[in-house]
Formats: sequence, C-alpha cells, structure tokens
Amino acid sequence: MKPIFPKWMNMLPTLGFFAASGTAVLVIGGFWYYATPKFWEVGYMPQQPGSGFNHQIHAGKLGMDCRYCHTNVEESWHANVPAVETCMNCHTENRLNVEISTATDEKVQFIRDAYAEGKGIEWRNIHVVPDYASFPHNAHVNAGVSCYSCHGQIQGMPVVAQAQSLSMGWCLDCHRNPDENLVPKDKVTDLYWVENHWFNTMDENGNLIPVSAEERAHKGIDPQALVDTLKRNPPQYCGACHY
Repeated sequence: MKPIFPKWMNMLPTLGFFAASGTAVLVIGGFWYYATPKFWEVGYMPQQPGSGFNHQIHAGKLGMDCRYCHTNVEESWHANVPAVETCMNCHTENRLNVEISTATDEKVQFIRDAYAEGKGIEWRNIHVVPDYASFPHNAHVNAGVSCYSCHGQIQGMPVVAQAQSLSMGWCLDCHRNPDENLVPKDKVTDLYWVENHWFNTMDENGNLIPVSAEERAHKGIDPQALVDTLKRNPPQYCGACHY
C-alpha cells in the first residue's frame, strides 16, 4: 500500500521549528534594537520657534557660560529655560556692540516681538525623562558631571539635538562607573576644556570615551585627588530615581 504522504514531508516539523525559531529571533532582535531610546530618541531635533537658538554661536563662538541662560543649576533640580528678558539683555539694540548683518538681525526679531508683546517664547524641550523618573541637575552638577556628558558637543550645535539616549541603562552605566565621568567642579560648564581634556574620542556608537588616568596625570591632573573631592558611589537602587 502506497503511503498517503511522501517521505520528504517528515521534514516539515523540523523545518517549521527552525523557521519559527528564526522568526522569533529576528522579531526579538529587531524589537531589542529599534524599540529603544537609543534608536528613537538620539538625534531628536524639534523645530524651535522663530529662528531657534544657535548654541554654536552663543556657547561656542561667544563662549557664553551655560549658567547665564540655565540659571541656578547648582541649586535647582530643573535646568530652566531662560525668560525672554534674559535674551533681551544682549539683543536690545545690539548691546554686545558687535557687527551683525541685516539678515542675522532679522532672525532675532521674534525675540524683540515677544518681549514687546509681553509674551514668552515657547521653546520646545528636547532632553526629556519620563514622568516616572527624576533627574536632579543640582546633584549631578555638584558631583562633577559635566554638561558635555549628557548633552554632547552642544557648543558646536547650530540646532540642538539629543546626543544620548537618557535610558535607564545609560544612567546606570554612569552610576556604576562614576569616576571616569567626573570632572573638576570648576570645569563642569567649561565645555571646550572638558572636550579637550576628558572626552577626546568616541566609539563606533558615538559614545564618549574618557581619557585614561595616565593621560590625565600627564595633563597635570591627579585622578585620585579629583575623585577624593567629588561625591562617589551614586545610588543604584530604584527609589533613587523613581519616587
């Protein structure tokens, strides 16, 4: 009596198992890579009001300290966005007394208009942590964490983009290895110093690579003396950030 099914059909369960397993691996791998803050949030660059705020000019070319606009970051949990009055300190009839082209002057007219109308400028927030998490700026600034570590080379950004994922894993990596991410407290907002002395290279994923302890010592910085003056052993328990 002839068999109803050909012999090769005995392979179907095995083939089906490998096909299902391969599909599951691809789905999990794709979700693991694409459904992450590193993929979706790094590079986030929203459209800002008016002509936006050019950090490359303000923090880079003019060398303005971050704290001129983001005041009280040493005492406040939140890094504030400056009021329009802060902008007008410089943009009122060109108080900086520098040569400005007509086109450039027109770009900042939206600031003067907002000030004249008594309105604020609705800047769009870029670096956002979830509502169930807390990021105290004062704790990090006073611990010696530079603006550069989280915001990247912001002094070279004409338009600000998110440089790091701000994910829980990214935060924990820093909390587990804090020493290599700490800089002298008086250099926290000195972005060019930090870039040249602390984070002078990146890996293939765009993550900052701190210089070695030997390199720091060669630059006249005693690594052990530095960490002895800064807060160490940052918390890793859930309640430190989720409360």
